Amino acid sequence: MTTVLSVNLAATGQSRTAKYDIVIGTDLLPQTGAFLQPLNLGHKVLVITNSAVRKLHGKAVEESLRQSGYKVQVAEVPDSEEAKTPDQATKLYDVMFNAGMDRNSPVLALGGGVVGDLSGFVAATYMRGVPFVQIPTTLLAQVDSSVGGKVAVNHPQGKNIIGAFYQPKLVLTDTGTLNTLDQRDVLSGLAEVIKVAIIKDAVFFEWLENNTSRVLALEPAALKYVIETSCRIKALVVEADETEQGVRAILNYGHTVGHALETLAGYGAYRHGEAVAVGMAVEANISQKLGLIATNIAYRVKSLLAKFGLPVALPLLDAQELISLMYKDKKVFNDTLTLALINNIGQAIIKQDVPEEIILQAIEEIKDKR
Repeated sequence: MTTVLSVNLAATGQSRTAKYDIVIGTDLLPQTGAFLQPLNLGHKVLVITNSAVRKLHGKAVEESLRQSGYKVQVAEVPDSEEAKTPDQATKLYDVMFNAGMDRNSPVLALGGGVVGDLSGFVAATYMRGVPFVQIPTTLLAQVDSSVGGKVAVNHPQGKNIIGAFYQPKLVLTDTGTLNTLDQRDVLSGLAEVIKVAIIKDAVFFEWLENNTSRVLALEPAALKYVIETSCRIKALVVEADETEQGVRAILNYGHTVGHALETLAGYGAYRHGEAVAVGMAVEANISQKLGLIATNIAYRVKSLLAKFGLPVALPLLDAQELISLMYKDKKVFNDTLTLALINNIGQAIIKQDVPEEIILQAIEEIKDKR
């Protein structure tokens, strides 16, 4: 059964794309061309992917597009966070220019979060913006990065520093692609699932506590419920605040610490979801130390993360250096950290001016001392 969720941004007055659909189901990749046709896009299409994803899913997408009358150009990028660079974006601009792509020629992102972020950044900036379609093939991309329009490349000093808010025309989520993932990638995606439950839906959080084994077994009904619920929650937040001027900042729970950890450890050492899981554990500690939550709430957060096999301890790194990287985060204003914290399961709060000694204590307490 196919589910269609709509993201309506008309009220924000910000986006060129006032509304788009998230289509969730199985066996959708062979129908890619049919899903594109109602969008009235140009006939020249660039599919951006990597070699591993192309071997698994490229044929179905490319044949479907050609059968629907599209002229298909495929560009493969590296299969790692290292692909998200301005240099890689320039190489893709060259491909698009040489293929004669114009302002109505769509860019399709076939892959995980790295491919989606890079492809969206290229789509947002080529000729001041061309149509963009997300075809996420990892759980993390399906529940998080493909929805909401955040696109970016990295800078050596920080993750996603160079980017834009640029909404897709369509998100095509084929849950069958998840059967090709390794366990580590599945768990990385589940970190973002747990995050939206922590910040916005206590009932969903409790469901995850009670259905962990079903989700980890990739039971189809449980997986579909997880993806639909996560997308629905994120869509509601994005609809209220597309460009993160207010409430959307709660989606950054775990990310301020997580992004700093990714940078400090070196891109690729942690999957994004793994780093965010550690960040959520640290930021639960911070919330507790500020008196926002009781000890048992912080315990439930860290216990659920651990139950799903996600890391909740920091390696033995320099805590002060981690904090210094947090100050290079995009959410820093006037040299002041802005943290998404929690004041209950299902309730998040934006906090500024958190004392540095509190952050330091929270980091030190969660270090892996083994």
